[in-house]
Amino acid sequence: MPRNDQAVRQLIILKKLESSRHGLTLEQLVDSFGPSATRHPRTLRRDLDAIESAGYPLLTERVDGCTRWKLLDGVRIAPTLRFSPTELMALTLSRRLIAPLEGTAVHASLQSALSKASAALPPEGLSLVQQLEGTFSVGLGPHKRYKSHRAVVERVTQAITDKKRIQMRYDSASRGRVTRREVDPYRLWYASGGLYLVGYCHLRKEPRMFAVERIKSITPTESPYQIPLHFDFKAFVEDSLTVMRGPRINVELEFDKPTSAWAKDRMWHPSQQLTRLNRGRLRMILSLAETRELIGWILSFGGGVTVIRPESVREAVLKEAKRIWTGK
Repeated sequence: MPRNDQAVRQLIILKKLESSRHGLTLEQLVDSFGPSATRHPRTLRRDLDAIESAGYPLLTERVDGCTRWKLLDGVRIAPTLRFSPTELMALTLSRRLIAPLEGTAVHASLQSALSKASAALPPEGLSLVQQLEGTFSVGLGPHKRYKSHRAVVERVTQAITDKKRIQMRYDSASRGRVTRREVDPYRLWYASGGLYLVGYCHLRKEPRMFAVERIKSITPTESPYQIPLHFDFKAFVEDSLTVMRGPRINVELEFDKPTSAWAKDRMWHPSQQLTRLNRGRLRMILSLAETRELIGWILSFGGGVTVIRPESVREAVLKEAKRIWTGK
C-alpha cells in the first residue's frame, strides 16, 4: 500500500496524464511538480510503475528521441458507470456538501464530477432535483471559506507530497501577532468546518496544529524531513473536542431532562460514556483535552448542564459565566 504522500503524488500524475492528449515526458512531469521535485525523477518513475501496476494502462512512445507516457485513449475518460437516475439525482443534490472545501484541489475535482452527473440528467430529472432541494436541504453549519487561500493550500499540499520543510508567516490567535515558523508539514486535516495543517514546529519543538487561513505566506525549502515513526496522527487529534489541544482530563457532566433529550443523541467525542439517571437526567463522562474550547462547549448548554468534576473545569465555567454576565 502506498503511503499518503505517494498516493497524493500518484493522483496528481494521473490528473496530469488525463489532461494530456499527447502524453508527457518524465522531464515534463518533474517540471510540473515544481523546483522541489527536480532532484527526484526516479521517484516519479516508480510512481508511473505503481500506477500501471494498479491497473491503469499506460503507453510509452518515443517521440523526437524522448519517451512519453500517456493513458490509453479509452481510459483518459472513464467508461460510463451506468448510474441510475436516482443515483445521478442524489449526486447532484450532494453538491452543497462539499462547499466548505472550496479552494482545494479535491473540491475542483468533485465539482467537475458532479457537473457531469448533472449534465447526464434529463430536464425532468433536474426539475425533480430542484423540487427535492425544497424538501431535503443541507445545512452545513459554521465553516470557513478557502477560495482566497487556494495558493496556500496548493503549496502546503505540494510540500506534504514532496516531504519538504516549509517556512511560513503565521498569525497566532493566542498571541495576537505574526511569527515566522519552520514547519515539517505532516497532513492537512479538515475538522469542525475548518482546514488545519498538522506538522512539527521547529520554533515550539513539538507537533502543532495551524489554521490554514492564518498562514499569511508560505515558502517551500529544499530541506527534506521524515515523519517520526512514533507519531500517531489519530492519537494526536483524539483528545481535542474539536481542534484545540491540551492536557487530557476526565470530565463528568450532568444534564437535566430537557437538555438530555437532545444531548444524548449526538456523538460529541469518541470517549463519551452516557448513563441514564432518574427523572430523565443524563450523566456524561468524557476523557479529553482541557481547553477554552471545552469551556465554551459546556456553556453552550446554558443552565441545562452541571459540571460534577473536575474542580478546575467547574471554576473555569463559573469564571467565564461571570464574565458573560458582568462583561469583565
